[in-house]
Amino acid sequence: MKEQIIERLSRYVKINTQSDPNSETTPSTERQWDLLHLLEEELKAMGLATDIDNNGYLFATLEANIETDAPTLGFLAHVDTSPDFNAANVNPQIIDSYDGGIITLGTSGREINPEVFPDIVKVKGHTLMTTDGTSLLGADDKAGVVEIMEALQYLIEHPEIKHGRIRVGFTPDEEIGRGPHKFDVERFDADFAYTMDGSQLGELQFESFNAAEAKITFEGVNVHPGSAKDKMVNALNLANAFHQALPANEVPEHTEGYEGFFHLMEMNGNVEKATAQYIIRDHDSTSFEHRKQQLIAIQKDINSRYYYDPVHLVINDQYRNMAEKITPLQHIIDIPKAVYAELNITPNTAPIRGGTDGSQLSFMGLPTPNLFTGCDNFHGPYEYASIDVMTQAVQVIVGIVQKVVEK
Repeated sequence: MKEQIIERLSRYVKINTQSDPNSETTPSTERQWDLLHLLEEELKAMGLATDIDNNGYLFATLEANIETDAPTLGFLAHVDTSPDFNAANVNPQIIDSYDGGIITLGTSGREINPEVFPDIVKVKGHTLMTTDGTSLLGADDKAGVVEIMEALQYLIEHPEIKHGRIRVGFTPDEEIGRGPHKFDVERFDADFAYTMDGSQLGELQFESFNAAEAKITFEGVNVHPGSAKDKMVNALNLANAFHQALPANEVPEHTEGYEGFFHLMEMNGNVEKATAQYIIRDHDSTSFEHRKQQLIAIQKDINSRYYYDPVHLVINDQYRNMAEKITPLQHIIDIPKAVYAELNITPNTAPIRGGTDGSQLSFMGLPTPNLFTGCDNFHGPYEYASIDVMTQAVQVIVGIVQKVVEK
């Protein structure tokens, strides 16, 4: 199976499917269709019924090979890759039996050094796929796509493995936060699903952040500095005052685990006008709401000091903690845990310090935990995939399929 995974992953990562946050179309880039249409052809070649809509949501069905009643199970992965780094001309490297040392990435001058990326030693002895240092790899989430495709192929080739109806979905634009926005839960028609979009071996994620975005505009009063006394209002100073009013340690670089934060993403401007963009994150819903109220309180405080309202604040919720919808359905967590136990995989249920498509899909009526893919250092040239762990991920998918029938 490892050779099949290498061959399939190599083909998929060479297709540039980078998404674009500035686009208003779905998918946000035409190039995502290249992989979607290829997957459609390969699914049909497997004998599966497929349907794809105009927004790039590709669904397929492996029908049940049993007559007893069983839930319809779904598996999901996204085809787009991050817009944060070059995704063109991906040239994957294969490293057999990684020795635990420094990995030189082509002739780029870049390297994966265990002193900088200590988690790489966890895959010592594995077959790895890396970049050549000039692009990202795109294993986020083409590794998940590969694992689903390989699991389907395995189930088709082994009809003795009994399973219920299985739905798979390949979706666009996850990397720009729009993955579920046009996902038709009713059309997908599954009782619950799993996203193959995690990282290291053993991840089983069913808790995520509550998330919001805050956009703030600061309106200044620009007067010649020679006659500005008691007249000028410097928008940059307003922006700085707003930021300084936030808790200094409640930022990504000083938080971990269940701790929430305010993250200043961007600040621009001049004396007359400035803008700032924040993301707000917290696992606890009460704390999350409190964070939003903190921003509103700072806005009101600054505005109260002036004869006009110089601070304009807009907060938009993005997604919520999927645990709210998943934890009441304990069986969809217990099923992969049981499979992990049989495969001697230690589950890691630490909360996601971010979100996945499952964060939104769970609130749309499709409870969707997230499983590991065997890849790490996403969104940049140091990304790598462990082919050994990807093989285990395929085994997990097959195991879940079997456990669902047993349940």
